[in-house]
Amino acid sequence: MQEQAFWVSRGRGEIRPVAVGRPTAGQVRVRTVRSAISRGTETLVFRGAVPVDQFERMRAPHQEGDFPGPVKYGYLSVGVVEDGDAALLGRTVFCLHPHQTAYVVPATAVTVVPDRVPADRAVLAGTVETAVNALWDAAPLIGDRIAVVGAGMVGCCVARLLADVPGVEATLVDVDPARATVAEMLGVEFAHPDEVSGDRDLVLHASATSTGLRRSLELLAQDGEVIDLSWYGDTPVRLDLGGAFHSGRLRIRASQVGEVALRRRHRRTRSQRLALALDLLRDPAYDALLTGSSPFEDLPTVMAELATGRRTALCHSITYGSVLDPGEA
Repeated sequence: MQEQAFWVSRGRGEIRPVAVGRPTAGQVRVRTVRSAISRGTETLVFRGAVPVDQFERMRAPHQEGDFPGPVKYGYLSVGVVEDGDAALLGRTVFCLHPHQTAYVVPATAVTVVPDRVPADRAVLAGTVETAVNALWDAAPLIGDRIAVVGAGMVGCCVARLLADVPGVEATLVDVDPARATVAEMLGVEFAHPDEVSGDRDLVLHASATSTGLRRSLELLAQDGEVIDLSWYGDTPVRLDLGGAFHSGRLRIRASQVGEVALRRRHRRTRSQRLALALDLLRDPAYDALLTGSSPFEDLPTVMAELATGRRTALCHSITYGSVLDPGEA
């Protein structure tokens, strides 16, 4: 059957036809209802800014093509199983698949979306999974004073999870004052980087800028730690590690969703982590991140506008007109 898929290459996007066959044993055919743009990573891929030494590591599941492009890239897709495994037939599922109108994947590649999680919110599953992994890495303690620097999709999801940790004082930090409204909806405090108080036990950095990482270090108390969730692509990061970095015995540690955090790696699988993220999305507070949508056919223009900053968004979702969103039924 003829379907359509979105491809990118060095600052250009296009929709191409793709043949999608019938599923064989152990496979399902998914009709897409919603997908979402992971703004940080996908715009870097769109611009061709993946470092050469990361070409293999940064491949997405079900990606076609090779970096720097053309590639079919993306990993936040929700759809309805329309053929294949009888136990999944008619179920709404999440899959780490590029933007495409329908696709065939192994049944093990999809995760059922829980009841009371609408499809438009379910596209956040990959981002909430990243946040879960970051907090497994960070291991916040009751009563900690924590800053989350960078109020994009990842930072906001981290902040929402921290809001439910007893006694934690969590502050979402961003240069955009409009993020204050989002922080309020997520149940955390908000501050501009120049106004946030320091002496933090822990800082989670998600701004993808050198400035944000430097400010994260400045906010730490003695023996504090920055967990860096940002991916910078081929952009160099410059830090001043004089001053309090050594005398304060400060630490910077990376967190990346490609592997389960070390503290849980031998007790949780990736599929269990993703299922947990979807379950957490029963929380309607995450709707604060859903800041716009466009039809699939507009993806080339939308991605270009996001990559150049002409369009601002937290989570911009893509709609597909062929199937009714179960959340709207």
